[in-house]
Amino acid sequence: MAIVINGSGTVTGLAVGGLPDGTVDNDTVASGLASSKLTGALPAISAASLTNVPKDTTVGGRKNMLYNGDMRVAQRGTSFSSTTSTIYTVDRWRNAIGSSFNLDTTITQSTTVPSGEGFKYSLKVEADSVVSTSSGQNGGIMQILESQDVQRLAYGTSNAKSLTLSFWTRSNKTGTYCVQLQTNVGNSNGSNRYSHIKEYTISSADTWEKKTLTFSGHTGQAIDSADTNDALRINWWLASDAADNQTANTWNQVAAFGSTSNQVNFMDSASNEWYLTGCQLEVGSTATDFEYRSYGEELALCQRYYQEVHRAMVVSGYQNGSSQVLVSFPITCSLRAAPSVSYSQPNIPAAQAASPDFNTYSISGIATYDWTFNNPITSIYVNLSSWNGNDDDACFIWANNTMSFDSEL
Repeated sequence: MAIVINGSGTVTGLAVGGLPDGTVDNDTVASGLASSKLTGALPAISAASLTNVPKDTTVGGRKNMLYNGDMRVAQRGTSFSSTTSTIYTVDRWRNAIGSSFNLDTTITQSTTVPSGEGFKYSLKVEADSVVSTSSGQNGGIMQILESQDVQRLAYGTSNAKSLTLSFWTRSNKTGTYCVQLQTNVGNSNGSNRYSHIKEYTISSADTWEKKTLTFSGHTGQAIDSADTNDALRINWWLASDAADNQTANTWNQVAAFGSTSNQVNFMDSASNEWYLTGCQLEVGSTATDFEYRSYGEELALCQRYYQEVHRAMVVSGYQNGSSQVLVSFPITCSLRAAPSVSYSQPNIPAAQAASPDFNTYSISGIATYDWTFNNPITSIYVNLSSWNGNDDDACFIWANNTMSFDSEL
C-alpha cells in the first residue's frame, strides 16, 4: 500500500486504523475535520462535553408541573389581605396557614421582577405587623397539585423519580428559608402522608437570586390513587414554629407542616417583604430554563380550578318550589370537581315566563345541582327571597355581574 504525501500537505492511501491513538492532535481535529467526513456510528459522548446544544430539550408535553409559575394569571384580583384564614391570591397560589397562624401580610401581584429574565410579574408578600409563631404554627405560600397530575413520578416504586424545583426570590430579610414537599394530604390515612424539606439561603438583601432544589424520588409510598385529590403540596415557608421542626434532605413520615430549625421568622418586622416568580417543578435532577407558556394556555389551565363568568346574559330555567330557580350557566371549561358558586352582588334580576318583567330579588343562597364536572354547562340553584311562582314554571335570570365557580384544592 502506497502512502502519498501531496504537495498541499495532505496524506492519501493511509488505511483506516493506520494511525495509533493520539497521532492527530486535538487542535487539528477541532479546526479541520469536516462534517462530511463523519459517517457511521459515533462513539458515546458525555453530555458535559457537548457545546451549542439547546438547554431546553423537553419532548412530549409540558415539563413545568406548576401552574402560573410566572404569576401572570390573576382572575381574583391583584391585591389580597392575609391573616389567619387560607385565601387564594393570583391563580393557583395560596397562603399556607398552620394552626391558625396570623400571617398578617398584604399579598400582591407585583411588577418587581429579575432583570432580563423575561418575567413581567412576581408575587409579593409584605408583612403588616410583627408576629411570632407558637404551638406548631406556620405561615407561607403554597401550591397544590392533584393526584392524576403527579402519578408520573412513580412514587412508591423503585423507579420513583427525582424532582427539581427552581425559582427566583428576593427579600430584605436574609437568611435560611425552607421549601417543603408534602404528599397525600388529601388521603384520610395519616400514615400515607410524607414530607421532604430543603433549605435555601437568601444571601443578599433586596437582590434577586435564583434557587435550585432537587428532591429525591420517594420510594416508600405511592401517590393517592383518587384522581382529583390533594396529592402534592409545595410549601415556601416564611415562618414556622420549632414544634414542627423536621430533618432536611430526606422523606419523613410526617403529616404536618414544617421546616428546619434554621428557618427565619420573616414576620419579625413589619418592614419585611419577600418576592417569588419563575417557579418551575420538573422531573429529573437538572433545572432547565423556565417554560414560558402563552397567556391563553396558562389561563385555560388555571380555569380548571377557578373561573368567572363576567358577561351579562339572560339564562333560562324553571321554578323548583316556591323560592328556588334552577338555571344553567355556560362556563369556559370542565372544572376539577363540583364548585362552590358565588355572585358578586347580593341581588339579581329575575322574571317568570308568564310575566316577563324583570324585578330585582335578594339572593339567599346558590348551590350546584346534579353537578357533573365533565359537563361544560353547570346547573345551579338560585334561592331568591320574596319570589313567588308555581313549581316547574319557566323563568329567567339576568346575570349582569360576576358569577364565580371555585373548584380549588
